[in-house]
Amino acid sequence: MTDKEIITNDIKVPNKDMEVLRKHFSHCFDKNGNFQIEKFKQSISENEISFSKESYSMDWLGKSYARLLASDPATTLLKEDKEHNQKPENKDAENLLLKGDNLEVLKHLTNAYYKKIEMIYIDPPYNTGGDGFVYQDDRKFSIEELQDLAGIDKERAQRILDFTQSKSNSHSAWLTFMYPRLYIAKQLLKEDGVIFISIDDNEMPQLKLLMDEIFGEENFVDTIIWEKKYAPQNDARWFSDNHDYILVYSSNKAIWSPNLLPRTEEQNKRYTNRDNDPRGPWKSSDLSVKSYSADYDYPITTPSGKVINPPKSRCWRTSKENFKELVKQNRIWFGVDGSNVPSIKRFLSEVQSGIVPKTIWGYREVGHNQDAAKEIRSIFEGYGYFDTPKPSKLLKRILFLGSNKNSLVLDFFAGSGTTGDAVMQLNARDGGSRKYILVQLPEVIDAKKSKAAYDFVTKELKAKPTIFELTRERLLRAAKKINQELNEKNKDLGAKIKSLETELPTEETKEEIEALKEEIKVNKQVQAQNNFKVFETMPIWEDYHFEAKELDEQLALFDETKLTEEDLQALLITWKTYDGIPLTEDLKEVDLSGYKAYYANNKLYLMDKGFTIDGLKALLERIDSDKFFNPTSIIVFGYHFESKSLRELAENLKSYSNKKNIDIDFITRY
Repeated sequence: MTDKEIITNDIKVPNKDMEVLRKHFSHCFDKNGNFQIEKFKQSISENEISFSKESYSMDWLGKSYARLLASDPATTLLKEDKEHNQKPENKDAENLLLKGDNLEVLKHLTNAYYKKIEMIYIDPPYNTGGDGFVYQDDRKFSIEELQDLAGIDKERAQRILDFTQSKSNSHSAWLTFMYPRLYIAKQLLKEDGVIFISIDDNEMPQLKLLMDEIFGEENFVDTIIWEKKYAPQNDARWFSDNHDYILVYSSNKAIWSPNLLPRTEEQNKRYTNRDNDPRGPWKSSDLSVKSYSADYDYPITTPSGKVINPPKSRCWRTSKENFKELVKQNRIWFGVDGSNVPSIKRFLSEVQSGIVPKTIWGYREVGHNQDAAKEIRSIFEGYGYFDTPKPSKLLKRILFLGSNKNSLVLDFFAGSGTTGDAVMQLNARDGGSRKYILVQLPEVIDAKKSKAAYDFVTKELKAKPTIFELTRERLLRAAKKINQELNEKNKDLGAKIKSLETELPTEETKEEIEALKEEIKVNKQVQAQNNFKVFETMPIWEDYHFEAKELDEQLALFDETKLTEEDLQALLITWKTYDGIPLTEDLKEVDLSGYKAYYANNKLYLMDKGFTIDGLKALLERIDSDKFFNPTSIIVFGYHFESKSLRELAENLKSYSNKKNIDIDFITRY
């Protein structure tokens, strides 16, 4: 089977909703593939579903443009930082740090990571007027193109184009910026996934409505209030602004719930054992309830002979018969002298192992802004290179609630890299293997406004002065610190093992030694997973935009001889990610009689020139003989194959009856 694909200029978010419609409502599409909405309505109406003529919705100047950006093809390729990734410690890393516009990066991730992210945390621009946020889009549409693509009239198209180039920081500008990013983020979240978004009062109302539209109002979980300052702001004109918000939405609220917070020692101390009950510590709870029922309104005689009725307008929480049973089970407490109002005993051994999280988080629980600044200074030898970082304690709370030990976590406004640091810290604490994907724009550091940061990056790191380099360095230093702490911990554990081994062996000491050895093993595993790979976006070559369908015509439009090895590798990485292969999974090099091909996930890529008949023979032989080599798709870079060679290769693959009976798709891409 031969299939020509011009894919490089058409990498965009897959429309899974349309796939569902095609599968279940194929009769609603005409022969040209156009969806017939009236026919669809009639089909739905037959199932007794009515269409409301009035609805509540959100609108702003730029909304149609924002929707277009969400579905518009990417204008970049992905390339790897070979110098970083090929270091021995990073070769097998499963964490990712991606450099580039996060909208572009998200589009590249949509196939390989579709519905694979358990948790997203983002700390986007707050658009306060002082945080530097302005919206200016670099995509170039004519008025006519925007009219056609967005389905709007000429006047609105003109207003939108003027608006996107105006460097605005209006609510509309912020919504236009956020909509496509959140829309794609939803595609990446697993069905039981969750997203946490930090925000303040300025854009909180707009964000809530935007999230209702994208994620569905029914999937709103809650709003957390985080006390970000520990002292009042005495120079405030009206009120001291001491809190931020964290909005929480799930992909499907019906199947998601947060993890329970661990019980504290203070909470457990509230349970005592005043009567030496063999079931252990307990505390008493009110036996009466507000919801009145005459059947549960009866007098109780205490062991001392005192008769007690429920408080006025209340009744007991259990029936008279069940109360007698509870007394027999010693679950009713009448006080030391047996004359108190009866209460029911709640045993510590019977309470759930964790605590349902509250929506108000104090700074003593999860840290505050000064904690975050102090953390950064401790990492960078006294310098605070980031303006508004979040404390890792806050992120660890969010990660604990929203992820499990094996979760893949995404933050596409990485900033100071706190999310990555918190992932590593939490893994070190509980032995988890959470992994992160962080995305950061290479925002240029202003030499005048941030001289210390500028000098550090240019002189010490010897890199271009961007925030991305600071993010990378924070992750490197955080990983080093955590690994050193785990080394010290393992030394202490090793010393304890040696001490135990000098004692007379007992079953108890043997078990303790094995447990200590297992802890050392887990700590080493955590250390090994603290590295990361780096990828970045690069523009698609300027003259790579073409309309022709035939190879000879394309050759006239694009000169492939100027492509470097790095260019081809970027094309390969971009294609494999588009084909659903994760960035952390390396392609295996396959030698086909001297020709180098690349293989993973049953996909074989032929990118270079020089594929010969000997290469074809080697390919067919390998399919038959290598049980681990089962390509169901062979993808070739059309510019490096003559039309005749492409036809011959496709025909040979189609006519060859391989021993494994693999049905192979032959795909030509440009």
